[in-house]
Amino acid sequence: MRFDNRIIAAAVALAFGLGAAAPAQAQLFGGASRDEVAALQQRVERLERLLDSGSLADLLTRVERLQQEIQQLRGQVETQGFAIEELKKRQRDLYVDVDRRLGRLEAGGPAPAPAAAPAAPGPAATAPPAADSAPAGVDEVAEQQAYEQAFDLLKQGRYADAAAAFSRFLTDFPGGTYAPNAQYWLGEAYYVTRRFDEALAEFSKVRELYPDSQKVPDALLKMGYILIEKGERERARTLLNEVKQRYPGTTAASLADRRLQNMGR
Repeated sequence: MRFDNRIIAAAVALAFGLGAAAPAQAQLFGGASRDEVAALQQRVERLERLLDSGSLADLLTRVERLQQEIQQLRGQVETQGFAIEELKKRQRDLYVDVDRRLGRLEAGGPAPAPAAAPAAPGPAATAPPAADSAPAGVDEVAEQQAYEQAFDLLKQGRYADAAAAFSRFLTDFPGGTYAPNAQYWLGEAYYVTRRFDEALAEFSKVRELYPDSQKVPDALLKMGYILIEKGERERARTLLNEVKQRYPGTTAASLADRRLQNMGR
């Protein structure tokens, strides 16, 4: 309370200084300023009573406590925000790691070691089966390396780089083993950065170019989500119902049904 005492002392000094100045003014202006002197003395007395009661010091103490509480609350909010972001990152890591490991198993290669204990997977966390074999003339090793490099960029959260890498992959290996997955993840790279028009176009290609891929229901689900974001709720409802009816029992169908319930069907 050292700071508060200085404030109080300054206020008292000011009040008494004004009180001392008033008689001098009375001497200069004769009896005409006596009322002003009396009023000033009353104000000084009220200030003294206020200081004696400790009300001003108590008020300053309460203000300091409120400031400390606000700082603590801000710290808690920042901590919780950081924890939420970490949880989202771990969820995304599992999602992409599961896809990569299943893709390699289905392509006939060894599965890489799983990622370090992440949180529960997010929507559409299952990967589609890869093609039984790569088309003739395709360098399977180069294809796998290119896919995994693009996938690693996505896993690191470098979405712009991942989108560029998946685009190059689809140009270099348009009919390759990992092409359906690469097409889906290209849409995902745009989706997570809210580039909805580009994401919608890329997800549409999953169904158009790879109708037998198990990524189709996931792509349709994301298209429904995007249309909701864009305010096209009827088109979104149509797509979500399609996922629910054509792919029963899948994670995508369950999520589509949940979103339809939130929309009031």
